[in-house]
Amino acid sequence: MQRLAFVAILLALFTGSAVAQPQWLTLPPTPSLPPALHSGMAPVNGIKIWYAEFGQGEPVILLHGGLANANYWGEQIPTLAAHYRVIVMDSRGHGRSTRNAQPFGYDLMASDVIGLMDFLHIRKAAIIGWSDGAILGLDIAIHHPERLTKVFAFAANSDPSGVSDIAHSPVFIAYIARAEKEYEALSPTPHEYDAFLAQIEKMWATQPNFTAAQLASISVPIWIVDADHDEAIKRENTEFMAAHIPGAGLLLQPEVSHFSFIQDPRQFNADVLHFLEHVKGN
Repeated sequence: MQRLAFVAILLALFTGSAVAQPQWLTLPPTPSLPPALHSGMAPVNGIKIWYAEFGQGEPVILLHGGLANANYWGEQIPTLAAHYRVIVMDSRGHGRSTRNAQPFGYDLMASDVIGLMDFLHIRKAAIIGWSDGAILGLDIAIHHPERLTKVFAFAANSDPSGVSDIAHSPVFIAYIARAEKEYEALSPTPHEYDAFLAQIEKMWATQPNFTAAQLASISVPIWIVDADHDEAIKRENTEFMAAHIPGAGLLLQPEVSHFSFIQDPRQFNADVLHFLEHVKGN
């Protein structure tokens, strides 16, 4: 019976018919991006980073999670672009961006973000990050605080021990299967997903390794945010980070999971707008 229930949930996730399921057990379709004001490929650190820009105002950079791509922010961009200059990018090796032989690592990927900012002549920006993107926001806050105004870090972990076992999560099983199809559709190396996944999983197993002292050194205004039903991040690690970063806000979004921004975009967008409008930046 347990196996049948598991299969039923998985089928519902793929077909979008999980009407009776709580939203934290659903994986809504990947959004599409609205038309961009500008987009292109930026030469950064020996690779090419795909980016797109929307709206005008103070710059806000949206950083997606591991295995994903910038399309996942499609529900946030229209709301944010009404007030801000919004920049999305595909992390190295993800989506439309290229990669080289350098091993994946958060320090390297954070330097890619800085490189794109330099390419776009952005001195400082706010970062809205999801999962790996939130970890990149923390990495930049530790090593390059002068480039940030503030950070909204959703579903980050400070070290590998903060990650739960997702091997039997129907939502993550569906997500990883979807990620493979999206990689094949978008990547300049469409047949190398298995090698790409292996490299990302190696990074996840060993990084990040933010110490309590490094977290305590963060001076950028920051909210540590997670979902109350996050499948991947342990609650105690979220609370650990918020407790060790001076002045950090702690927010738990209700009735959502690691994919809050597509499960309940209205709630997610309202929280991000409140953060951007009411938390004083550097």
